[in-house]
Amino acid sequence: MVLDDLGSSLRGTLDTLQGKSRLSEDDVEAIVKEIQRSLLSADVDVSLVMELSDAIESRALEEEPPGGTTARDHVLKIVYEELVDLVGDSTELPLESQTILLAGLQGSGKTTSAAKMAWWFSKKGLRPAVIQTDTFRPGAYDQAKQMCERAEVEFYGDPDAEDPVQIARDGLEETADADVHIVDTAGRHALEDDLIAEIEAIETAVDPDRSLLVLDAAIGQGAKEQASQFEQSIGIEGVVITKLDGTAKGGGALTAVNETDSSIAFLGTGETVQDIERFEPSGFISRLLGMGDLKQLSERVERAMAETGDDDEDWDPEDLLEGSFTLKDMQKQMETMNKMGPLDQVMDMIPGMGGGMMDQLPDDAMDVTQNRMRDFEVAMDSMTDEELENPRVIGQSRVERIVRGSGIEEETVRELLEQHKMMDQTISQFQGMGDGDMQRMMKKLEQGGGGGGLGGMMGGGKGPFG
Repeated sequence: MVLDDLGSSLRGTLDTLQGKSRLSEDDVEAIVKEIQRSLLSADVDVSLVMELSDAIESRALEEEPPGGTTARDHVLKIVYEELVDLVGDSTELPLESQTILLAGLQGSGKTTSAAKMAWWFSKKGLRPAVIQTDTFRPGAYDQAKQMCERAEVEFYGDPDAEDPVQIARDGLEETADADVHIVDTAGRHALEDDLIAEIEAIETAVDPDRSLLVLDAAIGQGAKEQASQFEQSIGIEGVVITKLDGTAKGGGALTAVNETDSSIAFLGTGETVQDIERFEPSGFISRLLGMGDLKQLSERVERAMAETGDDDEDWDPEDLLEGSFTLKDMQKQMETMNKMGPLDQVMDMIPGMGGGMMDQLPDDAMDVTQNRMRDFEVAMDSMTDEELENPRVIGQSRVERIVRGSGIEEETVRELLEQHKMMDQTISQFQGMGDGDMQRMMKKLEQGGGGGGLGGMMGGGKGPFG
């Protein structure tokens, strides 16, 4: 996650304020120094760092905490608001017909981002098309075509053509029925005159509604020059930050946003076409500070449930609140979780489970969980329909048969059955709930008081970490 080090260090600093009702100048100074250190190490421009830290310092010293608010919560609120203000609003991308031009250096992730964005628009009910104009990089056409096939979106390119401007014109004509045109342009290893001249010519030909600058999250201080040059040439309305699934610092992207006076449009969070998020400032900063992001989590759950439901029309998740919770239900829930993305990203979105809790887990904890879930799935694949529908019938002889059929350790099969039992007990607590009860339960979850269900699957009790 971009600026993840900032989130970790801030949480540690804020924890020192536990129990305090008022802030001293020393408390504020310590927090401001931590913010400055983290932002500078993340390659954020010095002027931005000073602007942010000065604002936090003055507000923390001058503003009185509301009645009943702890010093920690008061500072957390100030830091949250100032960070949201720093990253700015999300780039305006109306769900209507439009042409988007992508710019950036070679290796920034433009081609992958084009397919991801097209996939995102397709999920919003629009018909997108990607036009590949890169005649400079070998393999650009094949990569774009393959990515668009995975995204199941329209694609146009001409591997034999040499004029990128003509490819762009032809592409717009050939995909005229599309609602959204995403024009992918060539990059270079550095800012060169011929790159700028080429993208200016393409920009004139396609007359885009908005141009987005694609930046690798690890770009660092070089972002300022890039952003300035592209801004002067074609005008930049938004930034796409890619490769946020690695250890990138990400501060350069914030510098680019400031340099172009624009905003962030999308975040690339993985390698598949589905690994893209529409940038939402409040949710992004909430995750950064360990406060979760229920909106993004809800969108991922909804998308994953829709994809899982397509595989089995007889399975309805709402049935869980009416009847018994079977291993088949658990199997579907695990399929849904897999489609939501890496578990560390999902946990970051759950209030009370990201942030500080993630910091306390072993470095390989997520790998252990993914491996255990895969073992559970293999074990369930070796079960009969009767066993999946009624796990109570699984005795010692059936366990031994499942072990032989799956190659999984007997201990793992028993852990699966125990996990199912815990989840069944948790879900049974929700059965018969009225609207008021459900609202109180959700409020408790937002405050970090979850348990069972997804929490158990991810690390509670005798779940996959056990």
